[in-house]
Amino acid sequence: MVTVQEASCDERRSGSSGSTTSGLAWGHVAHNEAFDDVWSKILARRMVTAQVQLQPDSSSFTGTSEPSRTWRTCENAAVHSSAPALQPVQHDLTSAVMFQSFGWDSWQHSSCFYQYLQTRIPELQAAGVSHVWLPPPSHSVSPQGYMPDQLYDLSSAYGSQQQLVDCVAALKAAGIAAVADIVINHRCADEQDERGRWNCYHDKVPHAGPSLAWSKWAIAKYGSGDMFGGLGRADSHGACWAGAPNLDHSNPEVREGLVAWLRHLQNDIGFEAWRFDFARGYSSKYVRSYVDSTTSQFALNVGEVWVDLDWSGPGGTLAADQNTARQKLSQWCEGAGHRATVFDFVTKGVLTEAVRQTQYWRLRDAHGRPAGFVGWCPGQSVTFVDNHDTGSSQQHWPFPADRLALGYAYILTHPGVPCLFAEHYWGTRQGGADADLRDTINALLKARRRCGILSSSSVMITAADDDLYVATVDGQHGQLTVKLGPRWVARGWGWQRLVVPFMTGYPRHVATAGRASTTSLGVILCLAGQCTLAWPSRSVLTVWAQSN
Repeated sequence: MVTVQEASCDERRSGSSGSTTSGLAWGHVAHNEAFDDVWSKILARRMVTAQVQLQPDSSSFTGTSEPSRTWRTCENAAVHSSAPALQPVQHDLTSAVMFQSFGWDSWQHSSCFYQYLQTRIPELQAAGVSHVWLPPPSHSVSPQGYMPDQLYDLSSAYGSQQQLVDCVAALKAAGIAAVADIVINHRCADEQDERGRWNCYHDKVPHAGPSLAWSKWAIAKYGSGDMFGGLGRADSHGACWAGAPNLDHSNPEVREGLVAWLRHLQNDIGFEAWRFDFARGYSSKYVRSYVDSTTSQFALNVGEVWVDLDWSGPGGTLAADQNTARQKLSQWCEGAGHRATVFDFVTKGVLTEAVRQTQYWRLRDAHGRPAGFVGWCPGQSVTFVDNHDTGSSQQHWPFPADRLALGYAYILTHPGVPCLFAEHYWGTRQGGADADLRDTINALLKARRRCGILSSSSVMITAADDDLYVATVDGQHGQLTVKLGPRWVARGWGWQRLVVPFMTGYPRHVATAGRASTTSLGVILCLAGQCTLAWPSRSVLTVWAQSN
């Protein structure tokens, strides 16, 4: 058995832990009748491909040290909350579960989005969600909220400021932390200069702290700076977003104004963590400054660092090695002083291709670890299946719609902080929820809690072939084994197969001998010693349970 001990992100990138992986050929065992016997011997002797000990890293936080919330009033934008001030929600972030509460079109909700979300809080509480990611709170040129102009105007297409305050307070009362979507890479201006360039800002809502009536000096002179007449430092910026003036975060006046606004969101509205939109647009060292000045490193802050993956595989397919993308995420976290996690776009890409193409070998890297960023820095990886950009009505990079539960079976049984998507759980404006998918997600969440899977749990990947992936994850309370792919690892290795029709109320029965059809998606979860959960392949629910 080969053990890969994680020590630091640098060692994970270079593979300098001193271990090398042997026996990787077991991930490509031919599918024949002898496979079951081989598999039985492998499990019995515990000769597995690799065992990855994912030790808690610097992002395995244990709580929050924020001060008590106080409610102030702002002239022309008064906050008069009927709810009492509540203490920040205390969470062990190693067991956190995030929930994105909105899709791209949620601003078009038939009533008020904030009020609608407030009615669904009991469901999230029952499911064990610890953090809810809300849409951008400020007034915006675009109704979705991603082109903000008046930051202190918190009446948006999603509802009024008071409705926002009430929703955040209700989340807090339910023991759920509210995460604000912070769009500070860019800010839309209010007026044009003498040359017709949009670079003159107003500050229409009275508030405490520095004025946000900025001018061209606040705009980075890089890419969009030429379009908007920016005079700020170009080297303060990363990737440029051309749709609006990109802010110069190296300017202390800009940072001072943004920190004051973030403190308003934290102290007056009740937000407890930040989701940094388009975080690749500015240096992560500024993220460190913003976090240290507001929520602190003990909150579930997360950056959207949408890295480019390597598509140099045969025929322009996704390459097997995504270490360059993983390294970029690692460098961003290190620049932020590990004050924030990142969305694991590497796992997103690898998992999407593995499921779409039935290429489950993609889920294991050359060192036997999970192939995404979660394989390097699990405590700093927020894993997800889709979000408002990749899926929803935009469909920039969607997960296969008929196999969504496969994606959730992976992220909810593996290390990292999983993030659920509201449209998968509640449906969209155009269509109702898939009750089967929601039930599956709830069962997966229950299995994760019951087994005590943490963001830093150990993973043992036993097989990763085209049509088969098997991994065992060590939780605080027991082991959980997950199998993905259409191939059965069936008889003779201490597990029995149970099959039930995938309809509520049907009795379970033990299946007869035989294999599943090759069209079956196939996912199974097991807790050591007993059956915990099964996974639907649309018409059949299949469960693997360990024999006593």
